[in-house]
Amino acid sequence: MIEDDLRAAFARHETLTPPAGPLRSAIDRLAAARRRRRLRLRAGGAALALLGVLGIGVPQLTPDRVAEDATLLADPAGPASTGALNVLLLGVDGAAERPYRLADSVLLVHIPADRSRPYLVSLPRDLAVAIPGHGPDKLNAAFLYGAGEPRPDLKRGYELTRRVVADLTGVRVDAGAVLTYPVLRRLTDEVDGVEVCLPREVRSAHTERVFPSGCQRLDGAASVDLLRQRRGLPEGGLDRDRHAQLFAAGLIRRAGEQGVLTNPVRLSALVDTVGAELVAGLAVVDLLKVLADLKSVDPVGLSLPVGPPDDLGWRLPPDPKEAPAFLAALREDRLAQWAAQHPDRVNRTR
Repeated sequence: MIEDDLRAAFARHETLTPPAGPLRSAIDRLAAARRRRRLRLRAGGAALALLGVLGIGVPQLTPDRVAEDATLLADPAGPASTGALNVLLLGVDGAAERPYRLADSVLLVHIPADRSRPYLVSLPRDLAVAIPGHGPDKLNAAFLYGAGEPRPDLKRGYELTRRVVADLTGVRVDAGAVLTYPVLRRLTDEVDGVEVCLPREVRSAHTERVFPSGCQRLDGAASVDLLRQRRGLPEGGLDRDRHAQLFAAGLIRRAGEQGVLTNPVRLSALVDTVGAELVAGLAVVDLLKVLADLKSVDPVGLSLPVGPPDDLGWRLPPDPKEAPAFLAALREDRLAQWAAQHPDRVNRTR
């Protein structure tokens, strides 16, 4: 009886109930907007990681987790949305049993104002520089001085290295990334390997792996092994810099082939792989837009011209004749002309 009375009461008041359609639609729109926002943030995190390696740009994102293996930072003044852009990439060493960090790969990625193509400018680890507060030393020591011991602060190591590079080159550093070997290994595996074309055979001093001359696709472990090699190479650290350029160029091309940066599913997978080890500095606005403006993602590899070792035998001074002209071309956004005039100074990237 009570159940019948309740049904009758509901039936009498049903006509007074407002239609649920508009409310349901509003809820659906709000939920969809929130899903899109979450997707953009996750995709942004993935692009932040990958673009840090590629040196193409960093989206506006500030994760709330502290990274051990990678950190991306921006110039405090914020980037210019037009004109040439410069991204500083630092590859650092260190392991659990050896926690100190040296920036053994220093790569300045120059994006010209005409957005023609990226230029990968290697700065030798043994380059003789003046480090604020520490005097003359090798470039790779700037990161160690800044990061400190026994638990290195990657942001501080980056900042001191950025100051040294900015003083040396005279260019503004718009953004930068600090990457360790574990992050590079995971990024490489996430894009199913990177093709690297070596001019000569390389034998690993760490694993006894042999990298034959010619083109080969490397997985994450093999890529890291190659990037670590310096001893036994004809020009030591300079050859390692060239290998880093080959790897970076191969990663750029691989990402383009797979459409990683425009595929939300691939981006989500990437952020799941490395996002927990990523931390952003101040937000970098508009750099991601550069990607769509590039006429070619096939980079040009260049190196700062250096002279023979100094009297101490372990530091390489900038070449007194060629380095000033090269740095002037970098500051004035004329690297294309400089490369055309000095074809013997252009490093192969495939």
